[in-house]
Amino acid sequence: MKSAVETLNPTRVRLTVEVPFEELKDSLDAAYKKINQQVTVKGFRKGKIPARVIDQRFGRGAVLEEAVNDALPKFYTDAVNEAELNPLGQPEVDIKELKDNEVLSFTAEVDVRPSIEIPDYSGIEVEVDAVEVSDEDVEKSVEQLRERFASTTPVERAAEDGDVVTVDLEAKVDGEILEDGVASGVSYTIGSGELLDGIDDAVKGLSAGGEATFTSELKGGSAAGREAEVTVKVTQVASRELPELDDEFAQLASEFDTLEELRADSRKRLENMKQYDQATQAQERVLDKLLELVEVPIPEKLLEDEINTRKHNLEHHQLSQMGLTLDKYLEIQGKTAEEFDTETREASVKGIKTQFVLDELVNKEKLNVNQEELTEHLMRRAASSGMSPDQFAQAVVEGGQVPMLVGEVARGKALAVVVEAATVKDTNGETVDLDDEDEAEPETAEAPAEESEETPEA
Repeated sequence: MKSAVETLNPTRVRLTVEVPFEELKDSLDAAYKKINQQVTVKGFRKGKIPARVIDQRFGRGAVLEEAVNDALPKFYTDAVNEAELNPLGQPEVDIKELKDNEVLSFTAEVDVRPSIEIPDYSGIEVEVDAVEVSDEDVEKSVEQLRERFASTTPVERAAEDGDVVTVDLEAKVDGEILEDGVASGVSYTIGSGELLDGIDDAVKGLSAGGEATFTSELKGGSAAGREAEVTVKVTQVASRELPELDDEFAQLASEFDTLEELRADSRKRLENMKQYDQATQAQERVLDKLLELVEVPIPEKLLEDEINTRKHNLEHHQLSQMGLTLDKYLEIQGKTAEEFDTETREASVKGIKTQFVLDELVNKEKLNVNQEELTEHLMRRAASSGMSPDQFAQAVVEGGQVPMLVGEVARGKALAVVVEAATVKDTNGETVDLDDEDEAEPETAEAPAEESEETPEA
């Protein structure tokens, strides 16, 4: 077999492959055998029809077509390996010549990973927010804990701000009660903003048994985004009482004996959270600086697929679960369709570019992923997906996604290498040590593009 590579642009090549006819022998034998099992000819047992009879009855062309389709994937793969290419997606194959008992020649155009030169990244410098926890931050954290331990007591009076009311709700659109617009025994804290716009003004001043009607835009359900006439009936009013901020509260709400110990622990927790946020910020800003240093041509077909995937996932998974259409989402975000398309394209370009650059770094730095690292990453992904580690691991294996997870871990390690070499200072001018921080995940394309294994056919 002879093959040659022509570079059409930095991300696409054309392979020209010429195959001596004798190399098709195994595929021709397999084609005759397959046709033998599919047809019947009077006077011959099934599976025992001679090749010459098949040629006469069904045409040599049908046999050749079957043989070429069987052989093409191997010849294509051999040519790719010989040229040391990294193909992305399915090739466009064109049979140029097929002469019986002489030669088969074909071309295959395919997107490939661009050649990337990683520059010296040791000079990268970034600034991140300083880790500062104020007394006000601590008091706010303690107050939130205090809110969780509030008690309620039913009262015989009109509802006020901060009260907890139990209500029945009925929503109508165009005068019709919605099937999913009726709810009973809903508990709501007035002023929390956790239910419907307008409900606070409607229930304030009502006692148990009181009823009011107001108009509100529905946030979810079958009529999400539409104006509804909502009837609310108060069945109970209860006042909320917060526990005193003292040592007794600390013992009730935590493992600490004193309020000062609780405050000190809250401060430590807030510092840890801000340190994690600082590390994530550092990684994001170092990555942005790295990407600025590297020229990466993006395959147009890969970019188009990535944009479509992101749009599909947003519209048919994330938004549909919230009962929103894309148009309604854009309205809420205050964006035009053109702005959304531009942002999606920019995010897709960055995701693909990030993947290419970090994968090249993995190769350059010869980074490997061990079982412990993969397991730790799997546990984090399982937690974020809401699945148990065993369920997530089973889904990953069954979906053939293990290589994808390995790639994610490897890219995280590559980014960590760059962050370690960079100079990171906070807004106070202090050098930040990120050695003890967890690795954040760099945003890349939805899935590694090269893992789309598709078979070329004539």
